[in-house]
Parts: sequence; C-alpha cells; structure tokens
Amino acid sequence: MADALVPEPARTALVTGASRGIGRGLALGLADAGLDVGLLARDAEKLAEVAREVESRGRRAVVVTADVGDPDQVAAAVDAALAGLGSIDLLVDNAGRIDAEVPLWEADPDEWWSILETNVRGPFLLARAVIPGMLARGGGRVVDLTSGAGAKDWDVASAYTVSKAAVIRQVGHLHEAGFERGLRAFALSPGTVRTDMSTSLRIHAGRTEFTPVERSVDAVVAVARGELDDWSGCYLRVTHDTPDLLRAHGAPGPDDRRLRVQPWGEDDPYAAEAFVPPR
Repeated sequence: MADALVPEPARTALVTGASRGIGRGLALGLADAGLDVGLLARDAEKLAEVAREVESRGRRAVVVTADVGDPDQVAAAVDAALAGLGSIDLLVDNAGRIDAEVPLWEADPDEWWSILETNVRGPFLLARAVIPGMLARGGGRVVDLTSGAGAKDWDVASAYTVSKAAVIRQVGHLHEAGFERGLRAFALSPGTVRTDMSTSLRIHAGRTEFTPVERSVDAVVAVARGELDDWSGCYLRVTHDTPDLLRAHGAPGPDDRRLRVQPWGEDDPYAAEAFVPPR
C-alpha cells in the first residue's frame, strides 16, 4: 500500500446524532479545532441550538434533518450538507439507539430490527452517500461510533451488540476497499459517557464515574488531522487509547484491534487461515 493516496487534513465534517450527547460534544470539539460542521439529527430545533454554539466559535454550521435509516432522507441531507459546506472531508456516524436489557428470546422483534435500522443501516447509508465524493476529491475519513458491547459478548440488548459488532466489521470493509484510494476508516468506542441513553440503563444504575466526552473529541480531532491514519480499519477505545499513546505505538499489526475468530491453538486446522490477513 506504499502508493496509497493520503487524504488532506479535514476542513469540514458531518456529524450524525449531533443534537445532543456525544454527537453535540463532537460537533463542538471539531468546531474548536477549526472545522466547519454539518449537523444531522431528527430534531431541527435542538440542532439549531448546537449550530449557534458552533457559529459562536467562528465556524460555519449547516443544519440538516433526517432519519438515518431512510435512504431518501439521508441522500437529501447529504446533498444539503455538501451545498452548505462545499465538501465533507470527515464523516462521524454517531447516531445510535439501544434496545431493552433482556435476552434475545424476550426481545420485541420490531424494536430489535428498528435498532439495526438506525445503528447499521444508518452508517451504511451515510457512507454510501458521502464516500464517493470523498474519493473524487482524493480521499477522506470516516469515524463510526461503536461500543465495547460490539467487541465482546453481552447477555442483554442483543440488537445493540449485534449492530455494534457489524459497525466494527463495516469499518474493516471500508479500510480494505478504500485505503489505496485515500479513504481512512475508524471504529471508535467512546466508553460510558453520561448521556440520556447510558443513564437509562439498569447496568449503570448508581454509576458515578463516566468517561468524559472530551476523550472522544480528542480522538476524532486527531483522526481529522490525519494523525491516526496508521490505525485505519481498527477498533479504538478512548478509555485506553489516547492519541499520544496511539502515535507512540506506531503502525499496528494486521490482526491488531480487528475482529477475528481465534483458533484454539496452533493445532487448530483453522489456525493457518486465521493468522493470514485478508490481503
């Protein structure tokens, strides 16, 4: 991949789920870092409030509304964001939902599928709408917000865990398919941030320590600047991975921070295949 295109540092970003919580924090952090920001969510009134905060920092804000699971709405929102920003150099897929804290056989089928519509179809539709323009301009970067629940087994909220594992795998696909053409993709776990979603969960009842959203802001700003391009395709968790630590580590190995089926040992007939990277 020595001849792979290298994208320029981002000047513009589109953040989904930007009306509150982590998305709002990321939007404001990117504005503080000097980026113009497209703000996407369903609530136009709340987005307008965030837009005013972005503009108070001296940056341009473009408000677009959409249900991220609706192809037509996503396409229209991306067109509007491009018209207002001129380009989308960084896509941050933050919008997400979680299902009930029950095992799969007790889950409501409609709710279960609705979670995947938001958490998986949403990032797919956004990537499909945004990436062709990135590639035409020489590349860009995508950050998909995932979770530790997507990297390990959990006994509840099966739609959430399935969706977040799928997001990690989609990031790997984007890396493999787009790296040489200038695309960089990252799966970023923000830890447990104090949000309406996290504080509504029984598992976090009584919790007093939360991951500051600033940890995610630091990571996404470093991605925007191109400082973490060596980690394209990887799963990063901000509770452990600071930009300084990742830069100091250098380029990861082909299996580092990737979803893999682990063989039981060297005598596992799957072992030889498991240790060979896709390419």
